[in-house]
Amino acid sequence: MFAHKRPPMAVLLLLLLCTLLLVQTASAAAYRQGDSGDTVTTIQTKLQRWGYYDGPVDGIYGSATVSAVQYFQSVNGLTADGVAGDAALSAMGITTTGGSASHSDSDLALLARVISAEARGEPYTGQVAVGAVILNRIAHPSFPNSIAGVVYEPGAFTCMVDGQIDQPVADSAYHAAQDALNGSDPTGGAIYYFNPATATSAWIWSRPLIAVIGSHRFCA
Repeated sequence: MFAHKRPPMAVLLLLLLCTLLLVQTASAAAYRQGDSGDTVTTIQTKLQRWGYYDGPVDGIYGSATVSAVQYFQSVNGLTADGVAGDAALSAMGITTTGGSASHSDSDLALLARVISAEARGEPYTGQVAVGAVILNRIAHPSFPNSIAGVVYEPGAFTCMVDGQIDQPVADSAYHAAQDALNGSDPTGGAIYYFNPATATSAWIWSRPLIAVIGSHRFCA
């Protein structure tokens, strides 16, 4: 008979460490009360932009953030548990890498291209505002849930029809796109905008006005 040998203590500790790392990785994409950091700040910023949250944007997942997430989840047909897991983060347009909010280079490039095409010559705030409208549409049930889906929706943006989308992209548009992705929204939640000097649609004129920035009117 062979005597059963217990694994060395070092091996047991290594196994325990690996288990803890796996558990931590599995829960990295879920944010709940007591958590803090950049992704929590992004969650609060987006929820505040869309009218779900009126507390401080401080990066701390407190009871007010829990309530706001529950409100957002209930409106969007998700389990209203107040935990920002994969489904809630996806609905908010937030992806995570290593526990922090991130966006793909292609998302940034496409958003910058549309901002440049639609708001070239507008003040910087107006460029950020155009990016914010695109991101606001992602969270709205009437629109596609991705930047590409919103941009390429038929008839959504004039630049896709008149060829402006193919023009060189202004440097400021990249910065504006990044600011919008980081949660900046000078429009206060608008999902439409138009230039009153050229708009002829009675419908767009009927939309509730939220803000006027540069030569654009931003509407609900």
